[in-house]
Amino acid sequence: MPGFGDIVQKAFYLGVGIASYAGEQATGRLAEVREKAQKLADEMVARGEMSTEEARRFVEDMMKQGQQQIKQPQSEQTTPREPRRIEILEDDEEEPAPEKPPEVNNLRDQVQSLQDELRRLQNE
Repeated sequence: MPGFGDIVQKAFYLGVGIASYAGEQATGRLAEVREKAQKLADEMVARGEMSTEEARRFVEDMMKQGQQQIKQPQSEQTTPREPRRIEILEDDEEEPAPEKPPEVNNLRDQVQSLQDELRRLQNE
């Protein structure tokens, strides 16, 4: 039975291997992006839609964006994520309803009388 030291060593080598593989994959994809961006820039220069200086800046910008996208997930993994805290507030006191002006009661009475008259007319 292998000792604890051997298990730790194998786990360490596995981690290094996975990190190395991920780095190779990222580098390969970054190279593909660079090739595609360069081809696109070359086509636009050939059509006269962009100067060679603009094409060079375009390719550099694309590469910077690609490198930033690769770095972002790694930085997110290193910081531990905590659950979002929710604060529950309870209203112990109810706010008093605002006083209604007397016009509201007059209008309510008028609406009620109109509804009564409408019902009476519908029944006739």
